[in-house]
Parts: sequence; structure tokens; C-alpha cells
Amino acid sequence: MVQEIMKSNIVKLKKEDSLCKALDMMATHNVNGAPVVDEDGQLLGMIVKADIYRFLMEEGHYDTCPVDWAMTKDVVVARSEEDIMTVAKRIRKNNIVAIPIINDKNMVKGTVSIENIMDYVIKKS
Repeated sequence: MVQEIMKSNIVKLKKEDSLCKALDMMATHNVNGAPVVDEDGQLLGMIVKADIYRFLMEEGHYDTCPVDWAMTKDVVVARSEEDIMTVAKRIRKNNIVAIPIINDKNMVKGTVSIENIMDYVIKKS
């Protein structure tokens, strides 16, 4: 099950956080993406470095633009009780680097990244 490999101590961002802060947080915690949540912890979106880099190709104010402007709002999600390979296929099919793990109340419980899945596969071989 995905809960075996999901990271529950994760970076979470608010939609009003700046893109600069998002990149700093990702660099500090060595992650490629982070869920964007509201004040109750409910999932609003997902932002990954690639979203920010695409956004930065257009002129703007990098240090003041909010995460909300660049995040993906139609987020592909998974649940902790799902099979790891099912989630891996979903990640591949949707060409994403990380997937938030949510509960029945749309609260983020963790994330699973491509790296987490690769580590799992390597460990099993």
C-alpha cells in the first residue's frame, strides 16, 4: 500500500505564498513539489518546480507572484490504502513527478514522488 512509501512530513504551501518562497522551501527540503492547502489543510492544488520554471518563462515578478498563479488546480490524487503500482501507473499516465495522498475529507496526509517509487522498486529487487 502507498502508506508504506508516502512521506508524511512534507512541505505544504499556501496559495498566497510567493513562488520565491516555494522554490526556497523545495530546495531546503530537497523535494520537487508541494501540495497547496488552505488554512484547514484541505488540498487546493499542487505546485512542482516545473510549474514555476514554465511560469518564469513569461515576464513577471518572481518574488511577489503567488503560488496560486502557477499551481495545478486539477490535481491527480491518491489514497494511502491504494496499491503502490496502481499509483505509479497513475503518476506515469499523467506525466507528473509527485502525487498528494489525501483522506476522505480532502486533507493532505502525505505525498509520493517518483523517487519514492524508485526507492521502493530498488529495495524490492
